[in-house]
Amino acid sequence: MSADEPECGSWTFLTNHAHVLLCLARDSTMRMRDVALNVGITERAVQGIVSDLEAAGYVERVRTGRRNSYRIDEELHLRHPIEQHKTIADLIRTIHG
Repeated sequence: MSADEPECGSWTFLTNHAHVLLCLARDSTMRMRDVALNVGITERAVQGIVSDLEAAGYVERVRTGRRNSYRIDEELHLRHPIEQHKTIADLIRTIHG
């Protein structure tokens, strides 16, 4: 690696909100602990992000017995003006294929 290349892991192109959403899109029954491990943040941070996503309508928490699963509204649009013409489904398709 040359001096002008960023150190791997020092930054990413997607936010933690996107990473959490993509984890739940891949496995809607994933535990917050597992999401945290995948994203590389604390479980408390994941809980805060899921709350943000719920409040904005992107995610709905569905209680099944003692477990939660998450339903994603894939028709909602991304929030930033640069990409707001794209939907959550577009993001998921782009990353997960």
